[in-house]
Amino acid sequence: MRKVHVIGVGMVPFQKPGKSEEYDVMAVKASRAALEDAGVDYRDIGQAYAGYVYGDSTCGQRAVYQVGLTGIPVFNVNNNCSTGSSALMLAQQAVAGGTVECALALGFEKMERGALGSKFDDRIGPLQDFAELMNDVQGIAAAPPAAQMFGGAGREYRFEHGTKRETFAKIAEKARKHASQNPYALFRDTLSVEEILASPEIFDPLTRYQCCPPTCGAAAAIVCSEEFAKKQGKQDSPWIAAQVMTTDFPSTFEEKSMIKMVGYDMAKAAASKAYEQAGIGPEDLDVVELHDCFTANELLTYEALGLCAEGEAEKFIWDGDNTFGGQFVTNPSGGLLSKGHPLGATGLAQCTELVWHLRGDAGKRQVEGAKVALQHNLGLGGACVVTIYRA
Repeated sequence: MRKVHVIGVGMVPFQKPGKSEEYDVMAVKASRAALEDAGVDYRDIGQAYAGYVYGDSTCGQRAVYQVGLTGIPVFNVNNNCSTGSSALMLAQQAVAGGTVECALALGFEKMERGALGSKFDDRIGPLQDFAELMNDVQGIAAAPPAAQMFGGAGREYRFEHGTKRETFAKIAEKARKHASQNPYALFRDTLSVEEILASPEIFDPLTRYQCCPPTCGAAAAIVCSEEFAKKQGKQDSPWIAAQVMTTDFPSTFEEKSMIKMVGYDMAKAAASKAYEQAGIGPEDLDVVELHDCFTANELLTYEALGLCAEGEAEKFIWDGDNTFGGQFVTNPSGGLLSKGHPLGATGLAQCTELVWHLRGDAGKRQVEGAKVALQHNLGLGGACVVTIYRA
C-alpha cells in the first residue's frame, strides 16, 4: 500500500441552524479552500467522496459540480456521525491502493434546530436494537434519545467508579477554554464548572452545556500519493500513518451495558489496531481530536483510546492531563461541544484541525512541536474510525 499525504484542508466557520448558507455553498467554499491550500486544481482530482447524513441521494454531485465538471466518480457517503471520516477513509484507500493519485474528501451538513430525529417513519429504524437495549437497561425517558444513550453510559460509569458530576462538567469547561482561541468554533465564550452544572439538566449527568449542538458547516481534505506530493512540492505535508474502522461487536448488545452500547468496544478495538498499524502507542501522541458529542463520551473515550487506564479518567481530568501542559491536548478545537457537530462535516473538521497542528498552523491554540496526532470519530448504529497522522 502506498503512503498517503494530506496536502490540503479547508473548512468554513460552523453556524447555528437557520443562520448558515445552503449546504452546497458551504461545501464549495470548503472544497475550494482545501484545493487552494493544496496548491492543486480540481482537474487533478481523480475521485471525490462527499459525506452528509441529511439530504437527497446526489447532494454530493450538487456540491462537487460547482467546483468542477470533469466527469470523475463522485461517491455519496452516509455513516451517521462518522460520515466525514468514512469519506476520508474511502479517499485514502483509493490513493493507497493505486486507483487514483489524488482524491477529494468532503463533508457537509445543513441541520435543523433541536434533537436529532428520524426522517423515515414508514420503516424499521436503524437504531431500533439500540433503543430496545436502552429500554431494557434503564427505560425510556422524555429526553432526546442520544442524550439518554450517552447520559446513561455516563451514569453507569459514575455508579461503577464513584465519579463526581463536576468531573463531566470539567470536560465542558476545558472545551470552552480551547474554543475561545478557535475562530471556526460556534461557541467561543468560556464557562465555569459551576455555570455548566447550573444549565438545564438534559439527562443525568448531562446538562445543556455538556451536549453538542446541531450545527451547519462543511470541511474538506485533499489526499494524494507520495509521488504526487513530491511533484507538488508537498512531500513534507502530514501523512496518514494508520486508519481503522470498526463496527459493533456482540458485546454491544449482549452485555446489557450502556457503555458498551455507545461504542466503547468499537473505539478500543479501532485504537488498538491503529496503534499497531502505525507502530506507536498512546504515549507517543501529542494531540487528539476525539468525538465529544457529550461530555460522557469524551470521558469514556480517554480510556478506550488508552490515554489513561480504565477507571482513572476522573484523575486524568482533574490532573489536567487532557489539556495544554498535561500529557495530551484533547480537542484543541473545542471539540463538538464548542465547535458544533454538523454530522457529515465533523470527521473532516477534525482532520483539518489536526493537519493544522502538525504543520504548525493552528494559531493561538497550537500544540507546540506536534508530530503525532490521533482522530476518533464515532457514529451510533454503528461505526468508529480512528486515524493516526504524522508530521
